[in-house]
Amino acid sequence: MLNTRAATDARHSRAGKDAMLYNDAGQPFAQAESFSTSGSFNNYTYSPLGQNRELEVNNTIGVKINISELVVVDGELFNAVLDAIANGESPVLAMTGVIQGRNGSEERVVYNECIFSGDQDIQNVSTGDVLKRAFSLHCNGAVKKQSELSI
Repeated sequence: MLNTRAATDARHSRAGKDAMLYNDAGQPFAQAESFSTSGSFNNYTYSPLGQNRELEVNNTIGVKINISELVVVDGELFNAVLDAIANGESPVLAMTGVIQGRNGSEERVVYNECIFSGDQDIQNVSTGDVLKRAFSLHCNGAVKKQSELSI
């Protein structure tokens, strides 16, 4: 065997029960069923004269946050969407995603200056299903790692 030191140990893998999303006041988005964040790297492409190779150079980086929320009460994000529609301007939100490790370590990532981006669910209803709302935000501010998981 070439790899005598595994980079990870499956016994320390985490599940959704080990994660939470918090608002800027440290209160959990308790109705959240799931959340995901992703970085998008948008590059310029070009091809120098005399070459058939296409090259890329870094242009912009965007961070998206997607949240699926169970409909239990009219939560913070739902109310923020309705206020934004009424006022004509998205609120600026901050949130923290946390994943807790088995050994007490935590991965904490803070997302600053987030605004709604794209379609936001107000009422999304179908017979026989648990009612959910989907929210999509774009992070305009710094994304900061406060702590990291370890094993």
